Amino acid sequence: MERNKVDEILQQGIYGPKEIKPEERKRFLGTLRERIVVALTQAQVRDNSVNTELEKVMKENSKAQLYLNGQMEYPTLSKYLKMASKVGMQFTIVNNQEVETDIGLVVAYDHAIDKDEIFIKQVLKYEEKEADKEGSGFFDKLKKLF
Repeated sequence: MERNKVDEILQQGIYGPKEIKPEERKRFLGTLRERIVVALTQAQVRDNSVNTELEKVMKENSKAQLYLNGQMEYPTLSKYLKMASKVGMQFTIVNNQEVETDIGLVVAYDHAIDKDEIFIKQVLKYEEKEADKEGSGFFDKLKKLF
């Protein structure tokens, strides 16, 4: 056996197998960005405003896999588990205690699809949009007083 091959085998034995794009895999719950149909942040997973759009995506891509962030509370994740079961989608709860990620949910295939936009844009309620325009924060109200 060649010396380089032996060194490579020893390195993998010590540090584990080589991974392609490990940082990307850590962020996207073990999958690559090029495979993702849709991804939700943890805040979006906790919010109910994206559920109808997500359910539509899940129905259209029922052969894909659902990945859920296992560091989130189970009651929050349970509605997505029910949604996946309803459309016949397989799911995995990813528990990686070593890595912090802002991603809460990913729908992805096992092959590249190279979708440009993977995040669902949240639609703000009309009142929130108007409040942002008016500047209704604490300091804005304080400025009005003086």
